Amino acid sequence: MINLKNIIFGIAILVLTMFVGIYGISTLYGEVPKYNDYCPENLYNQSVCENQGGMWVDNTQVVLDGRGDVKAVPIQGGYCQYDSTPCQKNLEDAEKKHYKKVFLTALPVGIGIILLGALVLGLESVSAGLMLGGVGMIIYGTGSYWRFTDDWLKFLLSLIGLVILIWTAYWFNKKEKGFWRRLFVKKK
Repeated sequence: MINLKNIIFGIAILVLTMFVGIYGISTLYGEVPKYNDYCPENLYNQSVCENQGGMWVDNTQVVLDGRGDVKAVPIQGGYCQYDSTPCQKNLEDAEKKHYKKVFLTALPVGIGIILLGALVLGLESVSAGLMLGGVGMIIYGTGSYWRFTDDWLKFLLSLIGLVILIWTAYWFNKKEKGFWRRLFVKKK
């Protein structure tokens, strides 16, 4: 029988585990590097953009001409194609450093939370909530650093994580019955 209270407890534990993990890591490593800390705000000015090594792109609006053909008409303003500016490279380097620290913290913390959840076998809602929170932490940590990671490292980390979790699930499920029975059942 499905117990709605346990489902709600599990979801609440999942959410709060994620909040504790994410805000804990944010407190430890500070905020994510911001664009304005590395690039001048006035890159929205064509001359400043081009002086900084960027490429100015005029805004255009798509309109229909008298014959019903689509044409692009320039409108006032534009934006800086900042991918080629030195400040963008500095911002990406700072983001890479920051997200690497987040990744190297969130991954083992997430695995630890999953293992903790597997050990709390007496309360299924707590166990499931913690384990899902651990999965969320792994997703948070790897998701932030994933774009900076080479494919071979993505494969290797995914494979190692998969093997560890399959082994852990097998070990806990196999040991669970005998371990907990020996721990709580008195011999006659």
